[in-house]
Amino acid sequence: MKEKKQSWLPSVTQSLTEPVTMILRSYRQLTGQALLPDGQVTGEEVKNLYHASFVVLAHDASVDPRFIYANLAAQRLFGMPWNELVGMPSRHSAEPLRREERQRLLERVSQEGFIADYSGVRIGKSGRRFIIRHAVVWNLMDEQGCFHGQAATFAIPDKDDWLPDR
Repeated sequence: MKEKKQSWLPSVTQSLTEPVTMILRSYRQLTGQALLPDGQVTGEEVKNLYHASFVVLAHDASVDPRFIYANLAAQRLFGMPWNELVGMPSRHSAEPLRREERQRLLERVSQEGFIADYSGVRIGKSGRRFIIRHAVVWNLMDEQGCFHGQAATFAIPDKDDWLPDR
């Protein structure tokens, strides 16, 4: 039986313009800085964010938030293609024992709008754990100010940030 090749790219029918627009606009409004160089969100910004050299993830505002966006760096870091990572409950990006810490972070972001100093341990599909440092986490807001979830960006962990297997 032929093995199905996993796609790291979202389906061409998947519209990335709306989530990318909200990610970029919310980041700029809350932090006063651009996540990508200035400009309107066009096909280039969608492509540039997707292929950025840093991780960008976003989850929705549901009771058990699910990822709605994961750029290529995030997919590679967590070891999952788009169709596995997007739609997955974001709590699964943290070890069970660290989920309470993660929940406190999300509550702090909800209250403050964004934070720029988060560090914590995350876990990939393979079970390998890694430290993220100096992450910026912010609320996703539409043009009317309605809350739609949260997003995060951070540098790809270097070799010293990978934790030994248990």
